[in-house]
Amino acid sequence: MQGLSENTGWFPVVFRMEGERVLVVGGGNVAASKVQLLVSTGARVEVLSAFLCPELERLVDKGAIHHLAQDTSEQDLRPRLAGCRLVYLATNDRDLNQTLATLCKAQNVPVCAVDDPAISTFITPALVTRGKVQVAISTGGAAPVLARRLRTMVERVLPEGLHHLADFMSAIRDELRQRIPDTSARRQLWEHFLDGEGARAALARDTAEATRKLQELEVGNAARGEVWLVGAGPGNPDLLTLAALRLMQDADVILYDNLVGPEILNYVRRDAERVFVGKKRNRHTLPQEDINHELVRRAQAGQRVLRLKGGDPFIFGRGGEELETLVEAGVSFRIVPGISAANGCAAYAGIPLTHRDCAQACLFITGHARADGVLNLEWETIALKNQTVVIYMGLTMLSQLCAQLVKHGLPENWPVAVVEKGTLPEQRVCEGTLATLPDMVAEQQIQSPALVIVGEVVRHRVISPRY
Repeated sequence: MQGLSENTGWFPVVFRMEGERVLVVGGGNVAASKVQLLVSTGARVEVLSAFLCPELERLVDKGAIHHLAQDTSEQDLRPRLAGCRLVYLATNDRDLNQTLATLCKAQNVPVCAVDDPAISTFITPALVTRGKVQVAISTGGAAPVLARRLRTMVERVLPEGLHHLADFMSAIRDELRQRIPDTSARRQLWEHFLDGEGARAALARDTAEATRKLQELEVGNAARGEVWLVGAGPGNPDLLTLAALRLMQDADVILYDNLVGPEILNYVRRDAERVFVGKKRNRHTLPQEDINHELVRRAQAGQRVLRLKGGDPFIFGRGGEELETLVEAGVSFRIVPGISAANGCAAYAGIPLTHRDCAQACLFITGHARADGVLNLEWETIALKNQTVVIYMGLTMLSQLCAQLVKHGLPENWPVAVVEKGTLPEQRVCEGTLATLPDMVAEQQIQSPALVIVGEVVRHRVISPRY
């Protein structure tokens, strides 16, 4: 199913641990790291080990944990399992851990053998904690060092006062639910709050100001729709902008094009409605006029509409037409540019679009033909030697494009390249000349989406390392 990631065999859940009994087998530093996490949840932690490291001794002295000073054998563990919520195995004896894990499974007690996911029924993710806010990062036990590195990255971007914001939202949640029973309206109110000054006040523990800002939003919270014209880039999700990612998580409905693939859609909020309005050659799911009408209709109904386009919305994306319709209808809008296909595909192919030795200008054109199959372009301004020409949607008319460029002054050996599925793992680059490229494209069965790049910059191509 589209949007679902590959099955990993692990499913993340969050347990309520306050007052629950947890048994940790082992008394070294590895056991101590797990015990510290458990103590912070309010769990009743018992440590089964003949010895304790200094950190565990300190916790015993504080009365935070209970020490069972026994050997860590199957006979010692068996009577302790009744009533256990979880068991951690942190001995340095892998055979013993295997035996104890088998015993736990036989009694249906969740067990984690530290650094041995193969014998575990649960694993502990890398955690970023801000009070009630917890971010868990897991690689399914496959790469714990990577999980810790990702945790460090997340730590950097989460504000330190995030728990104050969570506390504020938690305290007013039930009251707000009674005043605004509609789930969609309530979610929109919270999202407007999080985007504004109210959230900053809550982060700073200014509860009075945060409450005032929330009330202001609530009073003016009549259904106010908005349309966001957003460029999704040339296909690789790494090239999404931060602004695009944020709006993809906030939108109520997404109208997306054919060039917006499942890798991009994975970043859309899971409960958002998705409407495919893409166009392929000779097949339009919705005519452009109907798309324009749909944007207005949904915004006027109070929805936040994300119009997600491949590349940039204002470069052969018909974003200008949609924008004019929104303005005429009085619909609020935002525009988020994206990395264009020309920029992204050329860069990933290792072709500079300009070069001081040969290309002082770069021209973007579309290769769409008229109804009679003839390209009606200003060839005299296109067939120039001191510029790069990037042709969108030019694959079907490639033979005619190359012939016309030669006819209007470029030599037959003028360099040209086609980039197929640019920026994606399956990207292919076909290099040739105006005389040879059409046959090469046919022989290699190059298919859309593809971008044609004409000019001496192709000779400056450097085969890039994998991105």
